[in-house]
Amino acid sequence: MSITVRPIPSKDHLAFINARGTASFLQLPSWAAVKNEWRGESLGWFDDDQLIGVGLVLYRQLPALKRYLAYLPEGPVLDWERPDVAEQLTALVQYAKNAKAFAVRIGPALPHRRWSAETVKAAIAHDNIARLSQCKPDDTSLVATRVLRQLQHLGWHTSDDSEGFAAGQPMFNFHLPLLHEDGSAKTEAELLTGMNQQWRRNIKKADKAGVDVRTGERSDLARFHAIYLETAKRDGFTGRALSYFESMWDALNSEQDGRMQVYLAEHEGDLVAATTMIRVGTHAWYSYGASTTAKRDVRGSNAIQWRMIRDALAAGCAVYDMRGITEGLSKDDPELGLIQFKVGTGGEAVAHLGEWDMAINKVLHLAFLTYMKRR
Repeated sequence: MSITVRPIPSKDHLAFINARGTASFLQLPSWAAVKNEWRGESLGWFDDDQLIGVGLVLYRQLPALKRYLAYLPEGPVLDWERPDVAEQLTALVQYAKNAKAFAVRIGPALPHRRWSAETVKAAIAHDNIARLSQCKPDDTSLVATRVLRQLQHLGWHTSDDSEGFAAGQPMFNFHLPLLHEDGSAKTEAELLTGMNQQWRRNIKKADKAGVDVRTGERSDLARFHAIYLETAKRDGFTGRALSYFESMWDALNSEQDGRMQVYLAEHEGDLVAATTMIRVGTHAWYSYGASTTAKRDVRGSNAIQWRMIRDALAAGCAVYDMRGITEGLSKDDPELGLIQFKVGTGGEAVAHLGEWDMAINKVLHLAFLTYMKRR
């Protein structure tokens, strides 16, 4: 086998991603500094001496044992169209085995199925469709299907659960394409036209009400965090500490200035919504969002999204990524409102391949999975 995997300097890792045009921000060398409870390592895939792929692997040690889960969130960054994908995956497992990993977990950032906004809306209105996967996609990637079959053939097992979220990162996401099929950029007018009437109305309402949206500095993360915690309490999830967002800011922006930004939507001096956005080349992610219960009628959430979409467009991005959704479409699904909000942009639901595990030590891997389910 000519394919080998070995550690590479972070500068070579980053240079490969820059030359490629984009990759998940979770595969940037700087992400290791954000996840400092894990041990991070930059890996390179080589065909003889040619670098053909990279990956950030995060190692989590089992308690009292020097054995590790080797996790590549939304990675590795490979050319999945190459005929030797199986060899590349085998080389990764061999490297991880030598590094005392009990299992390897990967999550290829490879779109598999796509559903247009119109298809999703029709599925929501259909009484007999409860899940997105029950609805025929508008497009299915042959490359992703081939990779899926290779993973199964090699003995990898998917770790996504029945709710549509993978064990680490979401399998289902929502994308707003910013380019036409011929590669030309859409105009702001075209993007507005693609939105539903409620989104356009809310954007106009926010503008008429005098909502001002601006980008902030690192110090503004504290203001974002205050209403983020309010949102967490209101929506029933556990919020992250302010230090986590400060670590993200420091790590990502030290790697490339302006990679992470914080947006603030204010009305008459009051903060009504705040978000963070991350950009890697031609891909922009809406990563975290928050809003206040007060003044919801001024539609700060719509205004701030519209500003981020326009900024991503101006930066030459091909995709504005609104991140995870669940696939539940029934009228009583608690996450249906989130899907409907994102569908209103006129984008598309995208299913990636999900996260896949290769057990090197099956006993330790089973114990790890049991622990994670109990937690």
